[in-house]
Amino acid sequence: MTFQNREYVPLIYAALSAIFFGSCAPVTKYFVSETGPLMLASLFYIGSGLGMLLFIIAGLIARGGEAPSDSPVTRHDIPYLAGMSFFGGILAPVTLMYSMKITPAATGSLLLNFESVATGLIAAFLFREAVGRRIWAAMTVITSSCLILSYDPGEALSFSVGAFGVLLACTFWALDNNISKKVSGKDPFTCIMIKGLAAGTCTGIIALLLGEAAPPILEIPLFLLIGFLSYGGLASVFFLMALRHMGSARTGLFLALSPFFGVIYSFILFQESLHPVFLPAFFIMVIGAYLLVSERHSHQHYHPPIVHDHRHTHDDLHHDHIHDKNAPPLSPSGDHSHLHAHKAMTHDHPHKPDLHHQHDHK
Repeated sequence: MTFQNREYVPLIYAALSAIFFGSCAPVTKYFVSETGPLMLASLFYIGSGLGMLLFIIAGLIARGGEAPSDSPVTRHDIPYLAGMSFFGGILAPVTLMYSMKITPAATGSLLLNFESVATGLIAAFLFREAVGRRIWAAMTVITSSCLILSYDPGEALSFSVGAFGVLLACTFWALDNNISKKVSGKDPFTCIMIKGLAAGTCTGIIALLLGEAAPPILEIPLFLLIGFLSYGGLASVFFLMALRHMGSARTGLFLALSPFFGVIYSFILFQESLHPVFLPAFFIMVIGAYLLVSERHSHQHYHPPIVHDHRHTHDDLHHDHIHDKNAPPLSPSGDHSHLHAHKAMTHDHPHKPDLHHQHDHK
């Protein structure tokens, strides 16, 4: 695969992440009984963690005990993994569950669209990620499309303490999205395994302390499977794989497309008729997605010398280092990971805020 063709791979990862995330709500609605919301979130996260653990074990067996091509998680990554678990796996779902108890469904559905906006704002102003006019325009268009899709004229909208809590939960998830970028170059299966098991255990303890009962034993495997596939499982793995190449704001925008996939899943599972606003909202979303994927950002920029470890190939514009005899062999796809150095350089080429392009823009 050529370097130009690989530019589309992160877009595929981001789209897959949105597809899997979009399945969570309708699939849960289809199967779930009377399980408490925090206990349900706990089982979903534990399912994602256990699923990743099985995936890692299966990979080791398939490779004959060889390490994966991705860079391993180290103790230096623990603070970021803890932040992901705390903000995205504990604070966000707990805050949302309690906020939705006192918030009208229509209001909550609309306000949940704030996550992608908050992700972009935090990426641009707190983490100094490059977000140009085209991305701001895409954010505006995609958010408008989601608002149209989730607006229910039959229910009264109101802003209250509960509504503020929904916005706060979105902000916690936005922080999780941006913190995740710090470990996006590491093995995504290990990262999501740690996050899922840590967040699921803590949320489960909170649920038990608050009196929520565990579901019937026969339902637990199903909830774990849903967690592995969508709620923080494979969806989060694809999110991290897109994040390492696209940055937080752009990958977060792709997640804003997940409600459209949710509508499609609901149509398939429940034979729900499509709302009249679906088609106009969908066409508006297509415009926003086009603005997002057609962005071309290029200018002369400077790379300071750096030493880091991540999965990479040697036919791009940045990895021209020489290997010693201890370097791991290339995988069948032509990549590997190891500690390597980049010399200082200045050049001009199209790029996104990936692992190598964290420079400021004046």
